[in-house]
Amino acid sequence: MQKMKSTFSVAVAASVLAIAAPALAQEVKLGFIGGFTGPIESLTPPIFDGAELVVEQVNAQGGILDGQTLTLVSADGACDATAAAAAADRVINTENVTAVVGALCTGETIGAFNGSGLPGNVVFVSPASSAPAITTVEDNDLLYRTTPSDALQGVKMADLLLARGVQDIAITYVNNDYGVGLAEALQAAFEEGGGTVVANVAHEEGKADYRAELGNLIGSQNLVILAYANASGQTILRQAVESGNFTTYVGGDGMVGSDLLTGIDAASVEGMIATRAGAPSGEATDIYNQLATEAGIEANATYAPQAYDAAFLLALAIEQNGSADREGLSQALRAVASAPGEVILPGEWEKAKELIAAGTDINYEGAGGPLDFDEAGDVEGIIVELAVEGGEFVEKGPIE
Repeated sequence: MQKMKSTFSVAVAASVLAIAAPALAQEVKLGFIGGFTGPIESLTPPIFDGAELVVEQVNAQGGILDGQTLTLVSADGACDATAAAAAADRVINTENVTAVVGALCTGETIGAFNGSGLPGNVVFVSPASSAPAITTVEDNDLLYRTTPSDALQGVKMADLLLARGVQDIAITYVNNDYGVGLAEALQAAFEEGGGTVVANVAHEEGKADYRAELGNLIGSQNLVILAYANASGQTILRQAVESGNFTTYVGGDGMVGSDLLTGIDAASVEGMIATRAGAPSGEATDIYNQLATEAGIEANATYAPQAYDAAFLLALAIEQNGSADREGLSQALRAVASAPGEVILPGEWEKAKELIAAGTDINYEGAGGPLDFDEAGDVEGIIVELAVEGGEFVEKGPIE
């Protein structure tokens, strides 16, 4: 079973190659910006693995642009706009990447893109920035995402709860673009469906005690936490369980992390509901799952399929564009992502190269589903339900 290289080993290997044989170091660089530290640090490594799997496949199937090596240069955006701006400056202006997979948190993506992406004419494809705010960024057609907007996730979460007979909820959300956008979408959809939102309370990241906020949420036994598994989300869930004031717990995609239940009695949150972007059943998803499993990575980790798609699309767009130049890449991206064209499935890099060389249109069908970008660079996508069973999240299927 192939083992994915760590971020550190990738950087070391690239440095050694550049020192040992600079004349042979013909490479095309993609950047990856994500929160390797901070509130989503347990979610980020599997997302990075999804993007890195593409790099491994491209290089194993003859490389990119007449045999050049594709490399992935990672940088820590820490789920923070300021840190992400610094990370983007390094990968774009020092490492001279052609395009960027990322960032992950919405504020992180906006900070990185506005800081160096837009001025540098760099295409960004985020696999995880789900806030509606991404749709309205002034981006010169450079900012895309392979995950659906929280405008959809909020509606689907409301539909799921109402279908379960939940008539009232209390919401607490982290006070940033992600939390605000998802909370607004959920409240609007839940109330439109006849439910009651008894409280909708913002909270700030980084506190040790959220008991005051939890006190303002008493009134419904159904608590929705829209935050991050490695930060406020975990603390709020633990203190809510300790309070005994709630019986049902619900989380958004940011809560689906391996560290969420640390220090929490698993039995007390058995059946906890969560939602996140998912993938439809079909050949493309099956192939990706097999490829990822064979590579030794967690195929169905939150946003890993979407990261694979972001990296594969960017590699295809570079090949379609015929060079590692940034100019013209957004048009090439749209061309390879949508019909008409011969369908390319995950892992079919060599086939795609041959078709592009022959002048044949291609249409990539991704691990996370079709990727027909709209005018704003958004995709439709689907939202799936998860539930905590035996101390871990188990995917239950698409929310209809």
